[in-house]
Amino acid sequence: MAAAMAQRVLALAAEEGPERLQEALQGLGEGELGEMVTKQALRGRETAALLRGIFRGSPCSQPSGVLRRLQVYKHCIPLVESGDLHLSKASEIIGLLMLEVRQLPGPALAELATLFVDVIKGGSLSNGKSLELFSTVLTALASSKESLAYGKGELNGEEFKKQLINTLCSSKWDPQSVIHLANMFRDIPLSGEELQFVVEKVLRMFSKLDLQEIPPLVYQLLLLSAKGSKKTVLEGIISFFNQLDKRLKEEQKVPQSVDLEVATVPLDQLRHVEGTVILHIISVINLDQDLGEELIKHLKTEQQKDPGKALCPFSVALLLSVAVKHRLQEQIFDFLKTSITRSCKDLQFLQASKFLQDLFPQQYDITAVILEVVKNSAFGWDHVTQGLVDLGFSLMESYEPKKPFGGKAAETNFGISKTPAQQACRLGASILLETFKVHEPIRSDILEQVLNRVLTKAASPVSHFIDLLSNIVVSAPLVLQNSSSRVTETFDNLSFLPIDTVQGLLRAVQPLLKVSMSVRDSLILVLQKAIFSRQLDARKAAVAGFLLLLRNFKILGSLTSSQCSQAIGATQVQADVHACYNSAANEAFCLEILGSLRRCLSQQADVRLMLYEGFYDVLRRNSQLASSVMETLLSQIKQYYLPQPDLLPPLKLEGCIMAQGDQIFLQEPLAHLLCCIQHCLAWYKSTVRLCQGAEDDDEEEEDVGFEQNFEEMLESVTRRMIKSELEDFELDKSADFSLSSGVGVKNNIYAIQVMGICEVLIEYNFNIGNFSKNKFEDVLGLFTCYNKLSEILREKAGKNKSALGNKIARSFLSMGFVSTLLTALFRDNAQSHEESLAVLRSNTEFLRYAVSVALQKVQQLEETGQTDGPDGQNPEKMFQNLCKITRVLLWRYTSIPTVVEESGKKKGKSISLLCLEGCLRIFNTVQQLYAARIPQFLQALDITDGDAEAADINVTEKAAFQIRQFQRSLVNQFSSAEDDFNSKETQLLVTVLSTLSKLLDPTSQQFLQFLTWTVKICKENALEDISCCKGLLTLLFSLHVQYKSPVSLLRELAQDIHACLGDIDQDIEVESRSHFAIVNAKTAAPTVCLLVLSQADKVLEEVDWLIKKLTSLGSDTSEDSTQASNQTQALEKGIILQLGTLLTVFHELVQTALPAGSCVDTLLRSLSKTYTILTSLIKHYIQACRSTSNTIPGRLEKLVKLSGSHLTPQCYSFITYVQNIHSESLSFVEEKKKKKKEEAAAVSTVMAKVLRDTKPIPNLIFAIEQYEKFLIHLSKKSKVNLMQYMKLSTSRDFRINASMLDSVLQEPNTEDAENEPDNDQSTTAEQPDENQEPKKKRRRKK
Repeated sequence: MAAAMAQRVLALAAEEGPERLQEALQGLGEGELGEMVTKQALRGRETAALLRGIFRGSPCSQPSGVLRRLQVYKHCIPLVESGDLHLSKASEIIGLLMLEVRQLPGPALAELATLFVDVIKGGSLSNGKSLELFSTVLTALASSKESLAYGKGELNGEEFKKQLINTLCSSKWDPQSVIHLANMFRDIPLSGEELQFVVEKVLRMFSKLDLQEIPPLVYQLLLLSAKGSKKTVLEGIISFFNQLDKRLKEEQKVPQSVDLEVATVPLDQLRHVEGTVILHIISVINLDQDLGEELIKHLKTEQQKDPGKALCPFSVALLLSVAVKHRLQEQIFDFLKTSITRSCKDLQFLQASKFLQDLFPQQYDITAVILEVVKNSAFGWDHVTQGLVDLGFSLMESYEPKKPFGGKAAETNFGISKTPAQQACRLGASILLETFKVHEPIRSDILEQVLNRVLTKAASPVSHFIDLLSNIVVSAPLVLQNSSSRVTETFDNLSFLPIDTVQGLLRAVQPLLKVSMSVRDSLILVLQKAIFSRQLDARKAAVAGFLLLLRNFKILGSLTSSQCSQAIGATQVQADVHACYNSAANEAFCLEILGSLRRCLSQQADVRLMLYEGFYDVLRRNSQLASSVMETLLSQIKQYYLPQPDLLPPLKLEGCIMAQGDQIFLQEPLAHLLCCIQHCLAWYKSTVRLCQGAEDDDEEEEDVGFEQNFEEMLESVTRRMIKSELEDFELDKSADFSLSSGVGVKNNIYAIQVMGICEVLIEYNFNIGNFSKNKFEDVLGLFTCYNKLSEILREKAGKNKSALGNKIARSFLSMGFVSTLLTALFRDNAQSHEESLAVLRSNTEFLRYAVSVALQKVQQLEETGQTDGPDGQNPEKMFQNLCKITRVLLWRYTSIPTVVEESGKKKGKSISLLCLEGCLRIFNTVQQLYAARIPQFLQALDITDGDAEAADINVTEKAAFQIRQFQRSLVNQFSSAEDDFNSKETQLLVTVLSTLSKLLDPTSQQFLQFLTWTVKICKENALEDISCCKGLLTLLFSLHVQYKSPVSLLRELAQDIHACLGDIDQDIEVESRSHFAIVNAKTAAPTVCLLVLSQADKVLEEVDWLIKKLTSLGSDTSEDSTQASNQTQALEKGIILQLGTLLTVFHELVQTALPAGSCVDTLLRSLSKTYTILTSLIKHYIQACRSTSNTIPGRLEKLVKLSGSHLTPQCYSFITYVQNIHSESLSFVEEKKKKKKEEAAAVSTVMAKVLRDTKPIPNLIFAIEQYEKFLIHLSKKSKVNLMQYMKLSTSRDFRINASMLDSVLQEPNTEDAENEPDNDQSTTAEQPDENQEPKKKRRRKK
């Protein structure tokens, strides 16, 4: 039936006139019409023709035609969505229906649109095909001018469309149709408000969708954002993924128990989805640059409010991917770099103050976020890697270590990063290293860039790039093999690089030399060329390179040395070298290198010096080279050794120097040569001889030859050096040591060589002496020679007033020996050693010398991270030596107090004091270089405790134990008689205490006890020594800020200063309420006053920082506003309480009769700062009143009242007081000037000083007036009269006192006549007169 009807309609439609067709359709009911269309569509034949026929027979001019058309539409929509039709057939039907939509009248369109809304609400959209039609209907509806019935009223087409969109966005959507709906809205013209509705609705649907469906939806949203609402779209996407990341983190933290449901989001799936979303965003930004600009703008504003929300792993990854587009790269990197340094600064700021930590318990660390991005990028985020690499290099270059002007580059490769810039540079290196580990394709690129920078930045410090290179090589040595050509290219430039860079570079790529023969060969060629270079640096580079090769290519049979196993990750590198080449080849190779190095022994002193310092390490790692090296050294020393037993001196010193014109240079560093021989011999005897078997007897004889030779030679040199007088070396008290003449230079070189030789022999004889009395007497004889020279040099230097006067020359003793010597001198209780050690112990000078050398070694370690001599670059050995030395120094200081020792001492520091200084240096060094090993260090000092496990060591307890020892010493100092009080020792003790206090946990009981003790010391001791007072108060403040805000402490100190110095109004007597005895007439000004002001400035900085945070929180209008408002209230309360107490501090100081100078100047500046900060707080409340109808809190009113009653009036009195002081000093100068006319220079300096000191006054007055101006604004906004607390000030720069003016005018003009000659005399007089006039008048009034 339906089929026949369809055929008939088709036939009639083909006729010219539509009348018969209309009749035929008239007779069809709604059901029949629908059935006919469905059947035809399902058969798939001529559906479009049938629909066209129906439309032709249903003209819109007739109501029945409109009705029929609507019936067709209503029937076709479910048909298309049913999924029964072929896709192309559905498209054809929709296409035809869309064409006909424009014909429909308004009410029909409205009905059709409402039907669509119901379909969407009902969730019966399956493929969303019909939505194309919906967009056309809405578009047509929007342009309809007719009035349409809606509810009880009428709306035009545009308003009707708006209502429909509103209804649609507030109803429930089926998650499956969200993407189709988002796509549909792109084709509808939307106003800004409607678009916002739609975007927010789609964003709300994110959480209801399956993760895999998010990327296509994001893409639709981004395309939709071309119409507007870009910020909302980006914000929504970023916060959605930020929430997912956070949830995932929480789940990873909680240990998965059996009954816990599976993670809501699988990690790898989330990462892949995030990667796809980022790609979509980039592709849309390529089409629409404004979206990129909007992204940066949005994150910048968000970062001000909540950095944790703005820069999360997802948004950082997104930014880095966008940064590859060059137009935005600079903007993005600048933003990221400032965010990184700001985050580091904020963290530092927070860690320094307990007050801030309480207000901000959660601290945001951007470095962790960026490193997380690197970790996430392993999930195929190739689009992020280039951005990461660029950011890493950009950070390393922007914040590289700076080279001081004219000085040596400041090394930053040891110790912890302190400044935000150092942390940013360290972060850059971490990003590159982690990216290198994760992404293979980009490795060669990173390596290439690092090597380029090492070469091209030779002038500036490159230690940070070399460290990075070293870490890269360690993480993947075989990667370098693929880039070996790049490394060999770098070698070609070695001779042009500074020596430090060469050593670092070779050390970094050394693992590669073991794996790749070609690289090794090319390096050797380069080094052999360099040995004959004209440039000294190139020759030094060659020596450094050859020594490195000798150390690392072992000959079979060499002893393994536990100290020198290379820590390299790849197993193939640790495999023995003999797998690559045979031992014979290695031996030949090493001997060839030694041959090349022998040539260097005839070159400049610097080159020889490097060899002598390097040979010991070569032997230690490659013991088979021992005989060759020792023979070389023997032939070298024979050139300077005089074998005749009675000849004095035993060595030819004149052979060590060389003259060029009238200049004299050191040619052979003889002391270093002897030092090298002594260490190599000691090592040889202790190691090789023990291990050599009996099988190689013939070799033994040859070896014994040089060993015996050396021993006899050293024995003979020792004997003859002790006999030698200074005259034998042409050195005595009458010799010339000035560095301006050739003879003086020669004598200086001789003196340093002789002292060095003595030191080397002292170490040699002590070590072989085995506690024999004779040997120790030899040691003392050598020391006598050393000491005589040292005294002469010190005396001569003292005459020249040179800074070197008090310093001893760099010692040749090794760190290991220093620790052995000190232990023997002070802690060796063995009965058998007593007699021989008494020889050394009886000589106080020798004891002092031993401690001084220890001090020098520790200082060198602190400054450069290593010391001279064997094992100087081995951190483990250095650490053990430090522990040994500290034990001895601590024992010596605590068991023999300075007072006991000082009674009979000569000039120079006492040994106890040197020991204390040594302890201080060591505590600093350990915290700087061995922060991770502090527990073991403290464990080593505590002799009572056995070997506890590192994990069990409680650092706070151990540190507190050490602190108690020094506390006792400090209390003894304070309780000693005035004559015995040692200012230097007290300062050192205070510094030691503050260094050790850094090891205490601020939340521990021990920390609180120490703080209480420090407060007690300051309260009870009336110290008059200024530097000790400064040290103690600084310690007190540094402890106090870690416990709570120091404002109440500052108030008490300010009251003490006021009581001590008196009031600016001399008639007022200040009640004496002394809290701290440390504040007394000697220390109150400027010492304590300036310390209090600098601490108050720090508090002001904190408050300023908080106000900025408060302002950014205030502009945050997000969902979690209740949490934000709670935080805002906490911040406001904190700020107002701090400022309130600070006002009382300044209230005291402003009334104090401070002496002119730094105190007055600093106080005036601090007051200006206080008013500026009060003004910014008032501005914040003005803003708050604008955005909300909040009234201002009562606390603020109290603060304003306090400032009006306790600060502003006093400020004006203080300004008058300051002007009075200066007027007096000027009038005094004026009188002097009248007496002596030639003192014009003195006058001008006083004038300049007065001008300088009064400069901050106008700034302060301006700050007060600004504060009052904004108070008036706030009063108007909040309807609270805050100005009632402010008295109008009378004191101004310009004052006309009427009564005084009258009296002056009535006087006869005698003064004028008096002043005339003055005016003619000089222009300098005019200004004092002007300044002086008011002063005279004021006096008269009194």
